[in-house]
Amino acid sequence: MLRIVNRVLVGFVGLVLVVSGAAVLAVGLGADPPSWWPHDGGNDVLLSDAERTRWRDAGWWWPAVIAVLALLVLLALWWLTAVLRRHRLAEVLVDTGDGEGALLRGRALEGVLTTEAAEADGVERAHARLTGRRNAPEARVRLLLQPHVNPADALHTLTAEALTHARNSAGLAALPAEVRLQGAKHRAERVS
Repeated sequence: MLRIVNRVLVGFVGLVLVVSGAAVLAVGLGADPPSWWPHDGGNDVLLSDAERTRWRDAGWWWPAVIAVLALLVLLALWWLTAVLRRHRLAEVLVDTGDGEGALLRGRALEGVLTTEAAEADGVERAHARLTGRRNAPEARVRLLLQPHVNPADALHTLTAEALTHARNSAGLAALPAEVRLQGAKHRAERVS
């Protein structure tokens, strides 16, 4: 969802900036502006002296401007950290028992977890993703179940086999998991 919002927001802001910049450039180069255009020509300024000093004496003006700008800066920083944050765990720290540690690629553990979960009875498709920290990973697993499969049985198989094997093979004390189950769509069966 964040990826979609990010793309739409960046695309919209980019489109507005390109259109407004092209319009300002065209008017500055001598094109006739439309009737609704706020500036008349190349020598017109963005803010006149009257517009610039209009609210100077109002006591609420500068705190309001500073608050809006601070809010915009905070929103921009939140957006930047959300975009730069890694959503997928790159590596898992495995305790080798000798005081040293080994690094296991996160995608390798995800692949094994996905394959083992997909091989369980009644699972049509599986997808696993690791999040969290490298010394305390968490798993997010999505299972697409075949029709007429008991979700409790599929969940028990996943936790008893795939998640337990992943936790033991990586030498983790715990591997918390969020599991999302979804039933595969199928046509209604005729009862006779």
